[in-house]
Amino acid sequence: MKFDIQLLLLALAPVFLACVAGELWYLRRQGRLSLYDWRDSVCCACLGLLHQGADKLAWVLVLPLYAWIYQQHRLFQFADSWLSFLLLFIGQDFLYYWFHRVSHRVRWLWAAHSVHHSSTRMNFTTAFRQSLMYPLAGMWVFWLPLAWLGFPPEQVVGVVLLNLAFQFFVHTQACPKLGWLEYVFNTPSIHRGHHAKNPRYIDHNYAGVLVIWDRLFGSYVEESADDPCDYGTVKPVNSFNPLWVSVVEWRDMLREAWRAPNWKDRWTVLFGPPEEAEAAAARWR
Repeated sequence: MKFDIQLLLLALAPVFLACVAGELWYLRRQGRLSLYDWRDSVCCACLGLLHQGADKLAWVLVLPLYAWIYQQHRLFQFADSWLSFLLLFIGQDFLYYWFHRVSHRVRWLWAAHSVHHSSTRMNFTTAFRQSLMYPLAGMWVFWLPLAWLGFPPEQVVGVVLLNLAFQFFVHTQACPKLGWLEYVFNTPSIHRGHHAKNPRYIDHNYAGVLVIWDRLFGSYVEESADDPCDYGTVKPVNSFNPLWVSVVEWRDMLREAWRAPNWKDRWTVLFGPPEEAEAAAARWR
């Protein structure tokens, strides 16, 4: 299964590029080419490459831990079948929802995840805008329960990559709402709401593949034409330098933690919700 997934992901690379080209062609015909900015898109592409390098290194380092949990402490022995793969896919998507939600509510993880939200554009190249700091933030920790349940580490890695590959296709403004699919799957409309910084949308729609988690746990909001999405972060980055975009929130967070007058405020700055961390830091600036 690992071999098949790797081949599929390799085959998807030209599909992603074709989608970018198709979106550009469509937006040009619609007179909406301003939804792209070449500087932003180049920054996104560089961030994607940096993320891939950091991700590969992280898996080399943490796979032995996954293997140890799987070999010594797994609860079940799953047969290699499509049913077990489906269970793994659903389980990983459920854990992705919680990783994503925590990444918006804990500043340590937000310092990494904010990179993905830092663009004021929303197009297919935005999907490439990932953080090389995810391993330091601890993204890999969220998938450990899958090895403990009894899923082989290689399959866990493969399904994580498949989930992220699916999410490429929801980063576009060229696709309208998709009817009944909005009740089950993450869609471009749903994800546009997630990327918006409007008060109506902020911290909603954490879905990876299945939006049922948002509907079950009260984090779903519908995109509304009466409140058009305004993209970016509440605290703008204002840079197209991929290295600066990668580290600026970490710099701010660590500097504020260093200057904090007590351990309570230091903890809030590092691990509190971003808005509470900002309020705490504002008291001694």
